[in-house]
Amino acid sequence: MSNIEDFRADRERKVARLKELGINPYPAKATITHAVQEVVDNFQTLLTLEEDVTIGGRILAFREHGAIAFVDIMDGTGKLQAFCSKESLGEQKFSLLLEVLSTGDFIEVTGPAYLTKRGTQAILVKEWRVLSKAMQNIPTEHFGIKDEEERYRKRYLDFLLDSETRDLFVKKALFWDTIRDFLKRHGFLEVETPFFETTTGGAEAKPFITHHNDFDMDVYLRICVGELWQKRLMAAGFPKTFEIGKAFRNEGSSPEHLQEFTNCEFYSAYADYRDGMKLVRELYIEIAEKVFGTTKFDMRGHSFDLASQWVEIDYVTEIENRTGINVITAGEAEMRTKLDELSVEYEGENRERLTDTLWKYCRKQIAGPAFLVNHPKLVAPLAKLRADGETVEMFQPIIAGSEVGRGYSELNDPIDQRQRFETQKQLLEAGDEEAMMPDWDFVEMLEYGMPPTCGFGFGERLFSFLAGKPIRETQLFPLMKPKEAKEVPRPVDSFVKE
Repeated sequence: MSNIEDFRADRERKVARLKELGINPYPAKATITHAVQEVVDNFQTLLTLEEDVTIGGRILAFREHGAIAFVDIMDGTGKLQAFCSKESLGEQKFSLLLEVLSTGDFIEVTGPAYLTKRGTQAILVKEWRVLSKAMQNIPTEHFGIKDEEERYRKRYLDFLLDSETRDLFVKKALFWDTIRDFLKRHGFLEVETPFFETTTGGAEAKPFITHHNDFDMDVYLRICVGELWQKRLMAAGFPKTFEIGKAFRNEGSSPEHLQEFTNCEFYSAYADYRDGMKLVRELYIEIAEKVFGTTKFDMRGHSFDLASQWVEIDYVTEIENRTGINVITAGEAEMRTKLDELSVEYEGENRERLTDTLWKYCRKQIAGPAFLVNHPKLVAPLAKLRADGETVEMFQPIIAGSEVGRGYSELNDPIDQRQRFETQKQLLEAGDEEAMMPDWDFVEMLEYGMPPTCGFGFGERLFSFLAGKPIRETQLFPLMKPKEAKEVPRPVDSFVKE
């Protein structure tokens, strides 16, 4: 018999022993009076009062020394030692504790605050009760889970054993709270827009397709957070809206990109991209200060301070200065030749993809903070044209060589929008799976009139970026390929009171 089988058999024997004594190893209710951290924070007061408290949590460590035992309990708010002795519990309760408890179990203990001989804060246990018996062994806090794939598959253990990882998600919640609070303070209304769409507008990406049984039609999971829907709300008379929600893109993975992610998009009527740039700078500084406690960062060989002046970088000029290619006037053959010279791989050979690839090559050199502006209209089919007729009123925050957001003065000319959708349709028909799907209903809405509007979108990639983590690491449960099917261990019979 393997060690794992021996271990499981031992746990099953302990469950059977509890049942034999009429004790439910999985009761429905706990009788906890204090969170662990509450006891820790008020320990001196509780020590003086000498009153009993009841805490509960998971056993992280269990150490027996003759007539005493030390049990480390963690409940998610903090960790505290439970000091168990034959003297405080009585011989029967103490012996049973040693017989049936194991590391990983959830228990509750009752007793007063107590200082051990070594000065360790603890609870002097007078009563204890099983809350949930663990049938699997958990790794020790010291060693944790070293295999990365195993960490992602068993995130519950990763969080349990790694306080830094747990704290990362507390910080991520603060990230979204900060954004929501900022936008509401600035008069934005939070809205919800559809996840299922008949056409995926608002971005250029390959969508996921699913089937709507009731309507008997295929639909797409949205690739952005309601851009074309929120602009309909601008036309409907809502002055400012925002949404925080999921988007889905059926594309490749990288340290900065996943197929499922959370984004925020906001729209402000009677504003342009200059207004948006001012608001975004203010928002990003507030995020840095409240979530990370600093505006200064060092990453990827770049140092930047979000509170410093944000320079403006002209899209066309920057590419020309770094590569010698003017993406407005150069031919596609010339652009391909330059990319080959630079040893830059590119997918797709149409002008839009080549232009975007040249820019991505150049952006790696920019520390920021900066705003990239004056994009060619080809790469921004929803942005308003500038006076030159070739570039648009668009902006992207750039830090440490990456784009961390996108916004523009929204195109509200229905004739121009129809023409640009026609161009995107041609790209789709030519095999470009990431070209934007035309939304003719949206064009019809524009014909009724939409006010001048600034829109902006960004998301959890900004959080992962500032946290210095791959985006996969900053998702609670990233998607994993299933392991090969294996036999599930036989469950212990459910408790039945004798």
